[in-house]
Amino acid sequence: MEPVLIGIAGGSASGKSSIARILKEHYKETQSVYILKMDDYYKDQSNIPLEERYDTNYDHPFAFDTDLLLSDIQQLKNGKSIQKPVYDFINHTRSTYTETVECSDVIVIEGLLLLEDERVRDLLDIRVFVDAPADVRFIRRLIRDVKKRGRSMDHVIEQYLTTVRIMHDQFIEPSKRYADIIIPEGAHNKVAIDLLTTKIGSIISRGNN
Repeated sequence: MEPVLIGIAGGSASGKSSIARILKEHYKETQSVYILKMDDYYKDQSNIPLEERYDTNYDHPFAFDTDLLLSDIQQLKNGKSIQKPVYDFINHTRSTYTETVECSDVIVIEGLLLLEDERVRDLLDIRVFVDAPADVRFIRRLIRDVKKRGRSMDHVIEQYLTTVRIMHDQFIEPSKRYADIIIPEGAHNKVAIDLLTTKIGSIISRGNN
């Protein structure tokens, strides 16, 4: 049976990772689940001075190596393992090591622009968009980037105003129309998550029959 591919898109800090973790926990007793993060497919910038990497627009489709992401998803869909890149958010470039990923029963792929590219959308069995108010997303992003990614508060605010908000309106929000399921309030929306897990279960059951 081919793996079930669930794509979870949405704005920065909307709750994508939380929902991915809930799905992984839900199926841990019956299915093998792997969470593939689109963030790890940011382009390598090791040839650019660190100071210049701060100016990269990380919310634009051009910031991602989508061709590599597509290739890796297709490999996993075909039951093969991949060598997944790992992104270093402190140094704003790809790490020097990779992670071996084996095919799983369920593969949850999450990322800002996952539904923006038609080629990626066509590989997914279920397309999810996580919706959250802009002020909530900004506060979550501010806390995350300062505590976990070594950013200064001024840098996070400037980046949000100059690129994040603009790119969200231009690329991320419009991709919502391609979603099969829209989840307002992220992981707090228990009803939507129950519907999603039920749908995944039905796909798994069909594949096993």
